[in-house]
Amino acid sequence: MKAPLRLTDRKREAIVQAAIAEFRANGFEVTSMDKIAALAEVSKRTVYNHFPSKEELFSEILQQLWISSADRLDMTYHPERPLRDQLQELLVSKMQMLADSNFLDLARVAIAATIHSPERAQNMVSRLNEREESFTAWIRAAQADGRFKAVDPSFAATQIHALLKAFAFWPQITLGAPTLAPAAQMSVIESALDLFLGGYEIPA
Repeated sequence: MKAPLRLTDRKREAIVQAAIAEFRANGFEVTSMDKIAALAEVSKRTVYNHFPSKEELFSEILQQLWISSADRLDMTYHPERPLRDQLQELLVSKMQMLADSNFLDLARVAIAATIHSPERAQNMVSRLNEREESFTAWIRAAQADGRFKAVDPSFAATQIHALLKAFAFWPQITLGAPTLAPAAQMSVIESALDLFLGGYEIPA
């Protein structure tokens, strides 16, 4: 049985949930720590005790989303399994994250918040790169096993992400397109696998 959260942890969670609602509804610039405190039913001092700034609070929310998505992935390379089967599982999990309404809404907020702040943009790009490093490690392991061509693993990882995001992220973020239906998601995944492995897999 899970131990009950301490009062301070419950307050922190209430702040995070209130912040998610405010950021989704009003965007980064308009959202204030006062509004977040009121929605979370805590004092503004309590909010600042947990999060020194609005930027820190927003970064925490993004970090939680990325950790949650990463927890669904088994990024371990398995030498005994076909590359396609392993990559398909990874891309299905990635697609689930891209179809998550919380993730998409906060990604819109994040992009809008970075347009006028190069420093903030750099920080968020760095965090994204950290979350995608696990794909790079998987590719590196497949190369060491002699099953993947000699290409910069970071370059290849960026490619495979781009093949998904071209259909299941950027149209939704920039054009308000609906999230892909399950059949369309699998079609994008299978096509990405054909292109990616067709270019990089070393036949047995």
